[in-house]
Amino acid sequence: MNTYAIKIERLTRDFKTVRALDGLSLEVPKGIVFGFLGPNGSGKTTTLRVLLGLLEPTEGAANVFGYDSRTHGHEIRKRTGALLEYTGLYERLSAVDNLEFYGRVWLMSAAERRDRIKELLERAGLWERRKERVGTWSRGMKQKLAVCRAILHRPSLLFLDEPTAGLDPIASAALRDEIAGLVSSEGLTVFLTTHNLTEAEKLCSMIGVINRDCSLLICGASAAETDCGLVYDLFLCFSIVCEVFFGGAVFSVYFFLGFHKRWRVVPAPEEAVALNVSVFAAHHHHYRAIEEELLF
Repeated sequence: MNTYAIKIERLTRDFKTVRALDGLSLEVPKGIVFGFLGPNGSGKTTTLRVLLGLLEPTEGAANVFGYDSRTHGHEIRKRTGALLEYTGLYERLSAVDNLEFYGRVWLMSAAERRDRIKELLERAGLWERRKERVGTWSRGMKQKLAVCRAILHRPSLLFLDEPTAGLDPIASAALRDEIAGLVSSEGLTVFLTTHNLTEAEKLCSMIGVINRDCSLLICGASAAETDCGLVYDLFLCFSIVCEVFFGGAVFSVYFFLGFHKRWRVVPAPEEAVALNVSVFAAHHHHYRAIEEELLF
């Protein structure tokens, strides 16, 4: 029985003269919240696009729930939900109409759409404002609705790309609480990218840090494991020193596993740990018809 939601083997992706990914190998177990951290240019977004089947790998393979992203991207997208850089919301529509639109795109029945929309909006604290145009809402409220949109069709895997970016501390905390509640009630596997280590520690059971040379650090995470911040800083400093003195050579991957705030370093096997992705991209044959009916 396959216990991994994501499995990546020696993944490489080139863009003309730029190598965005270089031999990345990762695995993400099912049923966890995995945090993926790294500086700009380290390959996080490229990895997500390859996993979604939106980009083909130059070399290597990426599998999601046993489906090869190169040949079965459609099957992967059907089983996943995603909140990436943009919310995917129509600001001229109300909250209910936005979710109604996506529910119809996902071929959900009228009864299923009605019950699911009410369930999600009540859980997010948005039910009383369901008829308001989304364009009049705050950014924090839009992000909460976007999370509802991403899990509307009950996916097994959810991808969140810096969901609290641009939010104030109060809105960020509220969104984190909503995500934690949804994960608990829905039983999802979640892949979360963020630059906020505190956020990752609060939401994730495992954290991975990738550098531009595709060296990788994996650590256990919880709000109590503050040592992770120190290890994260040391890892980045080590990577910077290596880039300066060794020209960005690729270094061995190590796992940093936290046990009662004590760290041990273990050489990584060829197939390391994980991540994943997904985005709305199914049933486009009737996408435009539903869009026009709701908008006009």
